[in-house]
Amino acid sequence: MRTFNQLKIYFLTLLTVTFFNCNDDDSSSIEEQGTSKISVRLADNPGDYDNVFVDVIDVMVKVNDDSTGENGWQSAGPINAGIYDLLELTGGLSVLLVNEFEVPSGTLNQIRLVLGEDNTIVIDGETFPLNTPSAQQSGLKININEQLFPGYTYDILLDFNVDQSIVIAGNSGNINLKPVITASTQYTSGSIQGAVTPFDFQIMASVEVGGELISAYTDDSGVFLIHGVSEGTYSVTITPDPTSGYGPTTVDNIQVVNGQTTDIGLIELQMLPQVGAITGTVLNPDVMATASIDVNGTMVSADTNDLGVFILEDIPVGIYTVTITPDPASGLSATEFLDVEVVQNTTVDLGDITLN
Repeated sequence: MRTFNQLKIYFLTLLTVTFFNCNDDDSSSIEEQGTSKISVRLADNPGDYDNVFVDVIDVMVKVNDDSTGENGWQSAGPINAGIYDLLELTGGLSVLLVNEFEVPSGTLNQIRLVLGEDNTIVIDGETFPLNTPSAQQSGLKININEQLFPGYTYDILLDFNVDQSIVIAGNSGNINLKPVITASTQYTSGSIQGAVTPFDFQIMASVEVGGELISAYTDDSGVFLIHGVSEGTYSVTITPDPTSGYGPTTVDNIQVVNGQTTDIGLIELQMLPQVGAITGTVLNPDVMATASIDVNGTMVSADTNDLGVFILEDIPVGIYTVTITPDPASGLSATEFLDVEVVQNTTVDLGDITLN
């Protein structure tokens, strides 16, 4: 390959981009509410050069604005700025420039790749500067027109085709860069939705993703929607207000696919057992005793410990007769406590008890 004394690289201000859209619906059908997240990666198809170094200093986006002017642009920073050799970004390799930048949902109209001054190309071991005046001033505009739905994360790949982009300009010895970039996108998260009954109190649905808890509350109809769940298998935990009398429940083996909403259907909450406890202390020294009650025809009992304390746990709410029966060898008589009322989540204390 011949040596070039001077390389003049001309960037088109507006790139013609082939964009593969994952959605066929008209963008006007999206209700522009909520937020979405976008990540931007840079990759390359191989070219017949030693290196092509690109100095990326910013990535800008235009959202919900289809105008052609300079209004509406915002930086997606802080970005992973740096000088990248495009020819190393091949074979499935890419560099992450923007990591989950939050934008209003609706339409991502354009992305602008802003380059610095330190752009070079290496041919047969010799390095030449790339002059990119237009790119330094305004950046390279890439038409996207991707629909952004609330709560989803999108991964946008900018595939820079070096071989098609670099053109030798006849006998002048100049090399012109006419960028050919293919922009493609994919969802990098999905959602989980479901409904809970009853729902006349606050209910939280949650899932753990990579050590982080993602949650959502049910609406007035008992419906919940958890966004931003990476593809995988999860357990969804439904946690009602502790004062509701209902217990938490877990739905296992929920499959989430990027770009899709998994509906886990209707979840029916179960009442917590309405139970309490009964305790007391037998003061007679060195006397073991047993406290017992009849629960719906079943005898439930508990022995005293070394301190003479007994506790009858998980006793359904109600009114009972508690019988304290000492060890027969003690020669003492049993005693009864009538009309002992067990209240939910409460321990009834019979106090100090002396057996005769």
